[in-house]
Amino acid sequence: MDEFLIALGADLDELARRDLYRDRVPVVTPPGTDSVHVYPAMYGTCGEWVYLLEDWGMATWFTSYRGVKSMKPYPDEEIVCLTVNRWNPPSLIVHATGDGHAWQAEFGADTGCSSALDEALQEAGAVFPSLLDATEDEVVAYREEHGERLPEAVFTAVGNYCGLSIDQATIEAGQLPMVGLPRVM
Repeated sequence: MDEFLIALGADLDELARRDLYRDRVPVVTPPGTDSVHVYPAMYGTCGEWVYLLEDWGMATWFTSYRGVKSMKPYPDEEIVCLTVNRWNPPSLIVHATGDGHAWQAEFGADTGCSSALDEALQEAGAVFPSLLDATEDEVVAYREEHGERLPEAVFTAVGNYCGLSIDQATIEAGQLPMVGLPRVM
């Protein structure tokens, strides 16, 4: 777990302390570093998965995995990344399948790699009809009717696929460890 967080820019001393998110203090950054661009995140493990919950509107791994060598997935390392992309929509799913490929799709679509994740997205109702499958009016009507539940359906699908379960009360209480991650764009 620590290797992944370090690759994202986590501080070794901070990781060693394992401070809880609820007890966070302002991020102390080395001289010359802009603390405005360091964002607190909660993290943990569930089974063999490491998860990271960020609250700055984007996912750190997504912003840099193509250009920062330390963030590229290792062979046989699977990564599922959901990013809301608050400042640069749309919301995206990125699935690095462990074979050197990273498949990307907007919320409402599958990744196109015919994976078990795509099946989970379909089963959770997180894949909306496309213009290839329906008329434009049908697609627009479906999105208007079901669009509000889309993020929940995507998160449910990913949770089902990964076997990942994170207690909402634990998150809301800030009872997970915290790490500050620099924005690397």
